[in-house]
Amino acid sequence: MWPVIMQLLRSNVAYITLPVATLVGVIGYNIESLLSDKYTPYSASIQEKRAERVTDDEKLKAATDVEKLVYKENVLGRNLSPSLEKEK
Repeated sequence: MWPVIMQLLRSNVAYITLPVATLVGVIGYNIESLLSDKYTPYSASIQEKRAERVTDDEKLKAATDVEKLVYKENVLGRNLSPSLEKEK
């Protein structure tokens, strides 16, 4: 009996795998939609960011008035030992 069933499955594999794959896909899609968070935070587009940079004329007017480049944070600031931290 098993050889007959295997021969039937082997000859009709295309008709059997499509519904099975569809069923697995639908179940997976629904599980993912239940579990995942579909909220995407707003982020300005690249064109908007570029427009803001271009319209910032006050910094472009005075080319000699440049801010001094200074490190805002210690290079080891994130993993600094508590005994080495400066008291503020």
